[in-house]
Amino acid sequence: MTEQRRIVARVVGEAEDHPDVEELYARAARVDPRISLATVYRTVKLFEEAGLLEKLEFGDGRARYEDAERDHHDHLIDVNSGQVIEFVDPEIEALQERIAARLGYRLIGHRLELLGVPVNKPPKV
Repeated sequence: MTEQRRIVARVVGEAEDHPDVEELYARAARVDPRISLATVYRTVKLFEEAGLLEKLEFGDGRARYEDAERDHHDHLIDVNSGQVIEFVDPEIEALQERIAARLGYRLIGHRLELLGVPVNKPPKV
């Protein structure tokens, strides 16, 4: 693995949000100004194909990424601001398992993205 790929891997691993390639590039360029946008694009594609990165599309036209090794979680997307809230809900997890079983399947994974708008109440996270 090249040093520039290591930098991209580190930037992805440190991300607590869901950056797109341009944001990953900006973060990587702060570490090594010689890194190119093309290198970041190629590295992201390579990491995605290797199963190290998960590509997320939240309906805003930008592909975003997160470390595929992170613990399972779902997403609530504020369609006004674009804020992405990660959450885990045991009831939702159990319901999905029951639905899969009722339909004759064993669930091996899923992705849940909820789209919403604020209702001026404090969030329950």
